[in-house]
Amino acid sequence: MQEEKRRFHIPGRHKALLAGILCLLGVGLLSARDKAADEESEKKKTRIDLLFAERAWTDQQVLPDVQVLIGSVRLRHDSMYMYCDSALIYEKINSVEAFGNVRMEQGDTLFIYGDYLYYDGMSQLAMLREHVRLINRTAELTTDSLNYDRVLSLGYYFTGGTLTDEDNVLTSVWGEYSPATKLAVFNHEVELVNPQFVLTSDTLKYSTLTKVATILGPSDIVSEENHIYSERGIYDTNTDQAELLNRSVLTNGGRKLTGDSLFYDRRAGYGEAFDNVQMNDTVNRNMLTGDYCFYNELTENAVATRRAVAVDYSQGDSLFMHADTLRLITFHLNTDSVYREMRAYHKVRAYRTDVQAVCDSMVYNSKDSCLTMYTDPILWQGPQQLLGEEIKVYMNDSTIDWAHIISQALAIEQKDSVHYNQVSGKEMMAYFQEGEMRRVEVNGNVLVVYYPVEERDSSFIGMDYTEGSFLRMLLKDRRMERGSFIGKATGTMYPMDQIPPDKMRLPSFVWFDYIRPLNKEDIFDWRGKRADQVLQKSDRRPAASPRDMHIERTKK
Repeated sequence: MQEEKRRFHIPGRHKALLAGILCLLGVGLLSARDKAADEESEKKKTRIDLLFAERAWTDQQVLPDVQVLIGSVRLRHDSMYMYCDSALIYEKINSVEAFGNVRMEQGDTLFIYGDYLYYDGMSQLAMLREHVRLINRTAELTTDSLNYDRVLSLGYYFTGGTLTDEDNVLTSVWGEYSPATKLAVFNHEVELVNPQFVLTSDTLKYSTLTKVATILGPSDIVSEENHIYSERGIYDTNTDQAELLNRSVLTNGGRKLTGDSLFYDRRAGYGEAFDNVQMNDTVNRNMLTGDYCFYNELTENAVATRRAVAVDYSQGDSLFMHADTLRLITFHLNTDSVYREMRAYHKVRAYRTDVQAVCDSMVYNSKDSCLTMYTDPILWQGPQQLLGEEIKVYMNDSTIDWAHIISQALAIEQKDSVHYNQVSGKEMMAYFQEGEMRRVEVNGNVLVVYYPVEERDSSFIGMDYTEGSFLRMLLKDRRMERGSFIGKATGTMYPMDQIPPDKMRLPSFVWFDYIRPLNKEDIFDWRGKRADQVLQKSDRRPAASPRDMHIERTKK
């Protein structure tokens, strides 16, 4: 007995080893049991379960491994429930064909309807055909052919479909919609119909949650008020705001606003354009350009800044005008009394091949067709320079009719680098025909320096220095032809070799050749008057009815 006891006695040092071996065996058994449980769970997860059918049978001879279900069929695959009139369950491939009044439900937010369904339980891909509807909260997708991927939560169609929510109706040849992200993508013959506009495109992304349409290809947005073209950007149909890129275009009537990027607010009725901006008025044949432009289609007001240029191309030759800011203001819109003001400020420079101008600020009023130049204005035409404290230019069908130079008026005609014809007075009226200055009238403290020429060789006869109160001059081919004083005048004719040096220049003489714009690019290079050549503004009364004076003289 003692020997048997010794045989079964286990020394203490071996007890720990035995316990470890038993633990390892226990862990192995548990792991195998868990793996078997997981496999069973996975099998249950991927298997399509039959919940109810009025009739069911199998026929291994005719349809091996297929369950035939008839009447009020209900099936479940994970969280997806399927309903139909009849169905076939393919057990080996874990798939279903469903016929008649097909309905798929997932939770209380996703419902899919159709006449036919093939559902692959392994890939979780549902293929529905005929009269298909996918409803996800307020969004409804209708088509005749829809594939729905449960793994990706993505439905897509390829033979034409329509997506509808509270605000918009979207149609396309191909499209996809994700109930999880609420995002839809459309391709080919895309159309978004909104109560305010219709958007047509080749490629479009849309969120049924935010109501934002993302433009991904050439697109047109057409409404009663305007037309937008863009190839890239977003349009928020909830707020009616758009952010557009890639040289998008906003057209309103005869006005077309183009920029590298555009912002448009349909409700507020305004658009903003940024970088390489162009606002073209094809009706009045003028244009605003710059790196920023604002346009309000409700008030027809506009602002352009940052290399802003106004271009008038209504005549054969275009006029280019630059200022720090250009502003268009419309008064009494939608009435018989409508008129507009174009305001330019500051550092105004204008160029056309036949006329150039510089001033600090300028206003054009369509009511009286008057363009007013303020603060050190200068006007050039050919060899002639006109300046004063203020210049008013009256237009007739986009051409100059006459100009009124108010206070400290000075007209200069360059004969050569040394000799200049000069006229100064309190005010001056210059009258134009076919865009050229033909007559000039000077009133008040008139001073004249004039070089008559020989007809045969155009050499100078001498210099005429005259003072008077009123002068009328006639011009031809942009040169002074003759002049006559009305009323008392005193003067002296000096031979060319006896001209007193102090008589060659009038007290107010300045030749601003260093300021004159040389071409349409030079309008951006501001060159102000030198400090000692700036006009000191005089105390003067407003000019007394210059237009009335013009009309009265015309009658005579």
